Amino acid sequence: MGVEFVQFSLTPILIGTLAAIACALPGNFLILRRQALIGDAISHVVLPGIVVAFLLTGTVAAIPMLLGAGAAALLAVILIEAIRRVGQIEPGAAMGVVFTALFAGGVLLLEQSDTSGVHLDVDHALMGNLETLIWLRATDGWASLTDAAALAHLPPELGRMAVTAALITALTVIFWRPLKLSTFDEGFARAIGLPVSAIGLALVIAAAVAAVAAFDAVGSIIVIAMFICPPAAARLMTNSLSVQVWLSVAFATLSAVLGYVLAGYGPIWLGYANAVSAAGMIATVSGLILGLACLVGPHRRRAGIAAGA
Repeated sequence: MGVEFVQFSLTPILIGTLAAIACALPGNFLILRRQALIGDAISHVVLPGIVVAFLLTGTVAAIPMLLGAGAAALLAVILIEAIRRVGQIEPGAAMGVVFTALFAGGVLLLEQSDTSGVHLDVDHALMGNLETLIWLRATDGWASLTDAAALAHLPPELGRMAVTAALITALTVIFWRPLKLSTFDEGFARAIGLPVSAIGLALVIAAAVAAVAAFDAVGSIIVIAMFICPPAAARLMTNSLSVQVWLSVAFATLSAVLGYVLAGYGPIWLGYANAVSAAGMIATVSGLILGLACLVGPHRRRAGIAAGA
């Protein structure tokens, strides 16, 4: 049992957890700034960038995919700002127009391109490939964690998500005070000389980095859910920003672990022969956690309101 768990479940659970945490951390500040749709937009617009990168290179290697997705995310931010300024419309409407149009364009490109020889299709874009990120070389079970030869064959997505989650965590800790001040009292932050606009842009870039890194492994469904559900649930449970962030990490971790386990074993427990999508189940669990917080959270009447630190 231990060998099978390490081979087939350990790395997908770790990758899903790291992706969830990397998205939940910036999601806290996006929700408090009433910009939660930015995470949704970014998770959609990376698709055309990935498809274009594939068409240009003919491969699904990590670097071209990340560069393409990053370029698409940057283009989306520019288009949203341009539409908002030129059209004089609210940011939410501008984001809705841009991410819908770019995602639809990515789907059309994907359907018209020859992806028969690679694992790149609409289902992959939505659901990711979390179930396939297994560690077959871990034949010694937990002892493989100290085996250099086995460690060399870990899924590359694990290292990428570990670096991304560590980077997002470090940036959150380093810029905690500027983020907190500019989120809760923008006027005061400007008065003491903080570059509020630059901080806002940096937050969006951090969210884009998390979404781009997570997209290939977990797909857009988990990315969208993790940007919104764990932070929103945490916001309903506390009036402290620091506690909220810790709770969002806990909720994101719980969603990833419990969702993956239920996706694999839940149908079997219910008498069905086949497992269900891990990405879909993880997003479902995160939504259930948010729903439960809406029912019992002590601060459930003011979700998204920056009313305290």
